[in-house]
Amino acid sequence: MSGRGLFGRIDWITIFLYALLVFIGWINIYSTSLVDPNLSIFDFSTLYGKQLFFIGLAALGIILVLFVESNFFERFASIFYIISILLLLGLFVFGKTIAGATSWYNLGFFNLQPSELAKVATALALAKFLSDIQTDIRTGKHQLFALAIVLLPALLILPQPDPGSALIYFSFFFVLFREGFPLYYLGILIFMVILFATTLMFGTVWVAIGLIILTILIYTFKKASVKIPVLPVTGVIVLSILFSLSVDFVYENVFEQRHRDRIALWLRLEKDENKLEEIRKTIGYNTYQSEKAIESGGFFGKGFLEGTRTKGDFVPEQHTDYIFSSVGEEWGFLGTVTVILLFSVFFLRLIHIAERQKSDFSRMYGYGVISILVFHYFINIGMVIGLLPTIGVPLPFFSYGGSGLIFFTMLLFIFLKLDSNRLKDGI
Repeated sequence: MSGRGLFGRIDWITIFLYALLVFIGWINIYSTSLVDPNLSIFDFSTLYGKQLFFIGLAALGIILVLFVESNFFERFASIFYIISILLLLGLFVFGKTIAGATSWYNLGFFNLQPSELAKVATALALAKFLSDIQTDIRTGKHQLFALAIVLLPALLILPQPDPGSALIYFSFFFVLFREGFPLYYLGILIFMVILFATTLMFGTVWVAIGLIILTILIYTFKKASVKIPVLPVTGVIVLSILFSLSVDFVYENVFEQRHRDRIALWLRLEKDENKLEEIRKTIGYNTYQSEKAIESGGFFGKGFLEGTRTKGDFVPEQHTDYIFSSVGEEWGFLGTVTVILLFSVFFLRLIHIAERQKSDFSRMYGYGVISILVFHYFINIGMVIGLLPTIGVPLPFFSYGGSGLIFFTMLLFIFLKLDSNRLKDGI
């Protein structure tokens, strides 16, 4: 035995980076929500006071995770997953609607969003299934089971409606591909996304014509030695056209008007200039103001508590999904680059930890953690700077919210606990 205690085995570099991100996030929440400077930072009637309370709950969660046996998480992964699915189902009966989405349970002092718990549970369940000695991800049966684990919670979240949270579950595909899932599934997924977007932009008729022309070009210019069977290609074209025909139904019946407006703005679908201007002033208003806030910060920023757009509430919900815009305005280009570098170092550290795991379960869970956090990060930043449509995805450890912070923290520290177990016996 190595004799090293838990605190000697824990990865303190990651904990330091985590604490720094949470602290910088809270500083920006304080800036965006400060109304009366005379109020205490511990005043729980304020957003920054509530966030301190959530940080305290997250700290209690850290203590709980670190003092539980590591094998507890693998042993009960299936139970956690089932509980999370039941909680998602319960939303259709007992859920509280906020901003048009029935995604929360009202616990009085705290609104619980079970989709955040489900991310942790799905990461655990997927890692347990993939690491099982009887699982062979190269077989169709096990591939379908793995897909079911990932897609079931997403399908329950989508009709809330919360397409942003549902989209995050596709991050688990990176875990699947890392562990040997056939890469052609990735090609199918990318092809479906492109097909969905092009159908919205040009319609099914033009999509069908484009597929036929592309097929003719492939057969015309392929080398004589390359054999491409006609029947499977024909099947792909037929399935693609059928998928394209379903796009309008999904777009009109699954997505709400606010989601359709955001996609329409992003893909430039609206041709009516008056309607387009109306969308920019309503649905696109947040992104427009966010871009202006970041742009106004210049290189060094306006200074802490000096952001005029932040103080003037120009960016709605700036303390949640658009928290990064306050960094840009008050801390400037220098501040945004610093935050991006911190996240980058943080992610690289997690990859390093995942790669050094001796346990398959720990490594696979670690990549699940990385996938979720990186997906959130890229979508949120892309949303704030206008590269992606607004879909309500928070920035990990930064954005205001109890469920997000607590379950992001639990997600991370379960991984750190598993990593500490690697060194328990001096491995």
